[in-house]
Formats: sequence, C-alpha cells, structure tokens
Amino acid sequence: MQQNHLRVEGIRKSFGATEVLKGIDFTLAKGEVLAIIGSSGSGKTTLLRCLNILERPDEGRIVVDDEVLLDAADKATLSEGQIRKNRLHFGLVFQSFNLFPQYTARQNVALAPKLALKEEVKTVKTKMGIKAAKAFKAQRLAANEENAITLLERVGLADKTGHYPCQLSGGLQQRV
Repeated sequence: MQQNHLRVEGIRKSFGATEVLKGIDFTLAKGEVLAIIGSSGSGKTTLLRCLNILERPDEGRIVVDDEVLLDAADKATLSEGQIRKNRLHFGLVFQSFNLFPQYTARQNVALAPKLALKEEVKTVKTKMGIKAAKAFKAQRLAANEENAITLLERVGLADKTGHYPCQLSGGLQQRV
C-alpha cells in the first residue's frame, strides 16, 4: 500500500455566516498532481490558504506523511511556532490584483477614471472658468460612480460594491 504524502480530512472554513469550505477531503500521493478548479468564489484560494495555514480552518486535519500538521481540534498544532514549522511543507504563489486595500470594490473600479478626470478639469478650467470646471467635475464624478457600479454589476458583483478587498475571495478580487 502506497503511503499518502498529503491527507486532508474534513476541512471546513466559514467567514461569518458564509460557509466556504464544507468538509473537504482528499489524499495526494508523493509525485501526484492535483488541479483545484471551480467557479469564482467557490473556495479554491481559501483551501490553498488553509493548506498553508495562512487561514486556520474551523474544522479538519492536514496530515503529511502521517505527521499531523494541523488539527483544528488540537490546540498544540495551532501554536504560532508549530504553524511556522509546518508551513515549510508547502509552497504557495500568491495572486496579485493590485487593488487598494483601503478602497471598496466600487472605489477601486472608479479610481483610474477619477484620477484621469483631474487633467480634464484643468483643461475645462483654463478654457471655461472655475464655475464651469466645478460643474463639469461634479457631472463627470457622478457618471464615473454610476459606471463603476454598472461594471461591477456586469461581472456579477452588484452585491459587493461596498466590500473591501479583504472581504472578497481571490476570484472576486480578480473580477474587480
């Protein structure tokens, strides 16, 4: 019988009322390759973060070569020192979205057009005066906000406009 290099048992992870991982189980023998596929927001990145103990699962165990790296029910495997040691079993490449963490999804989408507007306002101010430039800026900012919401709706994120990047899954961050 071949020894399993990695065994994942009953991994569960919730964020508030949203259960993202619902009892994930799999084994992976040394040399095997596993592809984790699924729709945006289905928990792929959360699972990888749990495997590397960047997120602590609410339930479940991670075992490598019969050594328990993490058991959500065992406080000894949850100490910071033990977690740092156990992370050495995994490598992880992070996704990068270049979102600003202090801005909501809507604010991130609206930012580039808002910055570009500064130059346009200068031009209007020079040609038409301060009063016209203020009116132009207000009209364009309102249109920019509407456009940001429309774009987020187009990619299925209408309910996430006020969420910050840390509140979004990796797939949702990609769509922003």
